[in-house]
Amino acid sequence: MSNPKLEVLTPQNSQLIVIDHQPQMAFGVQSIDRQTLKNNVVGLAKAARVFNIPTTITTVETESFSGNTYPELLDVFPGQPILERTSMNSWDDQKVRDALASNGRRKVVVAGLWTEVCNTTFALCAMLEGGYEIYMVSDASGGTTREAHDMAMLRMVQAGAVPVTWQQVLLEWQRDWARRDTYEAVMKIVTEHSGAYGMGVDYAYTMVHKAAARAQGTHEMLAPVPAHPAR
Repeated sequence: MSNPKLEVLTPQNSQLIVIDHQPQMAFGVQSIDRQTLKNNVVGLAKAARVFNIPTTITTVETESFSGNTYPELLDVFPGQPILERTSMNSWDDQKVRDALASNGRRKVVVAGLWTEVCNTTFALCAMLEGGYEIYMVSDASGGTTREAHDMAMLRMVQAGAVPVTWQQVLLEWQRDWARRDTYEAVMKIVTEHSGAYGMGVDYAYTMVHKAAARAQGTHEMLAPVPAHPAR
C-alpha cells in the first residue's frame, strides 16, 4: 500500500488554512519572536497566492477578544472571506469544514495560533473525522511557551501530522527552478521574507549577475574622501 505522506506537496494536491493570526492571539505567543512569526505566515500566504493554493482564513472572537487578522496577511488575498468562529477548534464550525471539502484536496497545510490549542484540536479532528493529511507549519505557528509549542507539535506528529516549515513548503511547491512561470515570484518572496537566504539572492543577483539593485529609485554612491589629520 502506498503511503500518501511520502508524496511531496504540490500546487495540485494541497490547500492552506490560516487559523487565528490575530493580534490578541499573537500577544500571547512566547515560542517564537512575534515579528518573525508574522513575517513567516505572510511569506507562506504569498507562496500560496503564487501557486494558486486554495486558502481558508478563519478567526475566533474577532470583535470581543482577538482583533482583526493582520492587514499584511489580508492584503495577500483581497476580497477573501474570513470565516469567523466561536469555538477554539476550527473543525467545530461547519463553514470551515465546507471550505476544506470544496477545495477537494486531502493535504492541508496549517499555520495558526496557538499551537497547543487551536492548531492541535483542529489537526486531531480533521485527521480523525475528516480523513485529511495535516502538514503543520511549525515556524508560522506559535504557542504560549516554547514547551507548549513543542509538546503540541510532538502530540500532533505522534498522531500522524507532518511537521514542516514555511520555506520548506514554498520550495516544495516550486520543486524545480526550471519552472519559470513561478520562478521570479518565488525569488521575490525569498528576498522579502527569507532572511539570510534572501540577502544571498540579492548579493548573487547584483554582484555576480550584475542585475540592478531592488531598491526603489536611484542612489548616488559618493567616493571615499580621506579626512585630514587633526592638527
